[in-house]
Amino acid sequence: MSKLKTGDKAPDFQGKDENGKSISLSDFAGKKVLLFFYPKDNTPGCTAESCNLGENYKELKKKGFEVIGVSADSQKRHRNFINKYSLPYRLIADEDRKVIDAYDVWGPKKFMGIEYDGIIRTTFIINEKGIIERIFNKVETKNHTQQILSTY
Repeated sequence: MSKLKTGDKAPDFQGKDENGKSISLSDFAGKKVLLFFYPKDNTPGCTAESCNLGENYKELKKKGFEVIGVSADSQKRHRNFINKYSLPYRLIADEDRKVIDAYDVWGPKKFMGIEYDGIIRTTFIINEKGIIERIFNKVETKNHTQQILSTY
């Protein structure tokens, strides 16, 4: 679980998207950002979450959100994932985990009795001033948009 909390200044980040284009939080100054961290492209929960946000993208945009996804997958995997599911937003390929570590979403996990370290699924809502407005630690993958919009 992230040590960041509501009211903290969001860590600025610099990364590369699925096309190798630079992307940073400062690119979105004055805008509300929905920054979601997920474990891996093309896995059931990650696909459900990503598609739910994609299918409701227009509604999220109407509410003023810029949507950015982050995982440790490569640019090529992200490109394939975006193309396969027609995702309308950018994904940061954080293979060196700089953004993941800045937001403190890497940690111990358990799946089918096996413990390992990985990305802890977390969504941050960052306001127009760069302050963390809301953190979702218990993401409802199939209903994440409604989970977010129910608080706005």
